[in-house]
Amino acid sequence: MNKLSDTADLILACTRKLIVGGGYNGFSYADIASVVGIRKPSIHHHFPTKVDLVTALLARYRQEAEAGFEGLQSAIADPLDQLRAYIQYWSTCLSDASAPFCVCALLASELPALPGEVALAVRAHFRFLSGQIASILERGLQQGVISLRYTVQVEAEAFMATVHGAMLSARAYGDAQMFVTIMQPQLERMAAKR
Repeated sequence: MNKLSDTADLILACTRKLIVGGGYNGFSYADIASVVGIRKPSIHHHFPTKVDLVTALLARYRQEAEAGFEGLQSAIADPLDQLRAYIQYWSTCLSDASAPFCVCALLASELPALPGEVALAVRAHFRFLSGQIASILERGLQQGVISLRYTVQVEAEAFMATVHGAMLSARAYGDAQMFVTIMQPQLERMAAKR
């Protein structure tokens, strides 16, 4: 993705918050204009359509996730500790409200009604996450620090679904700690008995 202007960055940041707050159909360009303090034509200049806007946001979101996983793998050698760090990342985001929900998980709940390009980007993000988690699990199996009952792919999908479900439970209960309460047993189940 090319370097965007400061205004485009503000528009994307606002869009992210509005999607987390109300989903794809829960905001308009008028909402963004009001929050950012610009006129709607300025938004259209940067992002001609809502599809353009949300696919640009999802491209940026994916880049952030890629950088996050790269950083995780370069900073932490133990695959089980990488999963712990991933859970801790989301726990912190939920607790301090810096990212109170995964944008793609939220949009996934709207998939039947999303425009095709947006739906493709959401599905691609889920495939990316699943692949990253599967890679961590595979390394954990090879190193003997992770034990699985099912195939790596099935366990990766289950882990990803549990992370997103735990976010939903934390939101439903209004308690960010619920995320850790749900995820801790998942980690314990995967830890190889030593």
